[in-house]
Amino acid sequence: MPLSLFALMMSAPAAVAATAEPVMPKPADILAQTRRVADWQLTHREAWDKMPAARPSVREPRDWQQATFWVALTDLAERDARYRDPVVELGRAQKWQLGKLAYHADDQLIAQAWEWAARNGGGAEALVPARAYFDNVFTNRRTNSLEFIPTQPGGGYSLCTERWCWCDALFMAPPTMLRIGMATGDKRYADFVHQEWKATTDYLFDPSEDLYFRDSRFFDQRDTKGRKLFWSRGNGWVMGGLVRVLQILDKDDPQRPYYEGLFKKMAAKLVTLQKADGYWPASLLDQDPGTPPESSGTAFFTYAFAWGVDNGLLDRKSYEPAAIRGWAALQRAVQKDGMLGWVQQVGDRPDSVAAEETQFYGSGAYLLAGTAMYDLAQKRQKR
Repeated sequence: MPLSLFALMMSAPAAVAATAEPVMPKPADILAQTRRVADWQLTHREAWDKMPAARPSVREPRDWQQATFWVALTDLAERDARYRDPVVELGRAQKWQLGKLAYHADDQLIAQAWEWAARNGGGAEALVPARAYFDNVFTNRRTNSLEFIPTQPGGGYSLCTERWCWCDALFMAPPTMLRIGMATGDKRYADFVHQEWKATTDYLFDPSEDLYFRDSRFFDQRDTKGRKLFWSRGNGWVMGGLVRVLQILDKDDPQRPYYEGLFKKMAAKLVTLQKADGYWPASLLDQDPGTPPESSGTAFFTYAFAWGVDNGLLDRKSYEPAAIRGWAALQRAVQKDGMLGWVQQVGDRPDSVAAEETQFYGSGAYLLAGTAMYDLAQKRQKR
């Protein structure tokens, strides 16, 4: 990142604003800002030059890179009906199919948008491919190890990804499956989610830090200062997944206390890792001055904090200011044309970021943060 650009981001006025008492924006302003990023993404669906490290699969709407945006757009559509048609139209164009891999969580995320579409104009046919897909998952359930062993030296794929052996999967699959299970009345979905989530957590969650390793390759890795590597967006995926699981579970569901406890533990750790400028660093334990901003992890944590406060799971005094600071930081990442910048590109660990780079999943995380902040601001306004 050019030094002059970073100096601009960390200029004195910004530093002063970051340390001042955070002020909740008006709900209408939050919604307008959220629409602006959504509209940019909808009109720039082929802005591949802004996604330099994207995989070729980003051109596939059912791939997780785009699916994160489409799933988040359903939340915005709940607050602004103008965004309903793009989701339903996409689903029909894609014939409501999931991804091509039979067991991979990344290829299951888009079905969360299809489940929403089934209730908002798509009809029962929107769930037919998803039900067939998951029938196969249940019938031929995988029981392999969660150890991440690349199939090629230096590669990012492992056979363990037929299960949830990387923490990102906890956003991709569990909320999707719970929603389909609720829609169909099929108990297999919830049983599968609770068993597999706990297996993944037992394996990847570090109880000494209350954070998730991205996968088993990072258990013993350390940065140049000897710190453990906890990836911001990876833990953001988990916090986003927890929100969306808790949104589905009934208040008296016997499994709910487990997810609430995990959500609160992670939140208590994460609130201590937010930097003075409102961002969370790409490597969460890297609190060194001068670390560049990163918007995708910050958006997921802002989403989780805003939702947690709004739903009574997180203490307002401790977490609402952090959510407001996170939202303010995200506004500084939005470029003049409405594109969300400072999005770390596709990867599996902390990496470099740039103001002019974005990704569908960054826009999606921003929309989730925006809708949660909008709800929180509305409730505060009524108090």
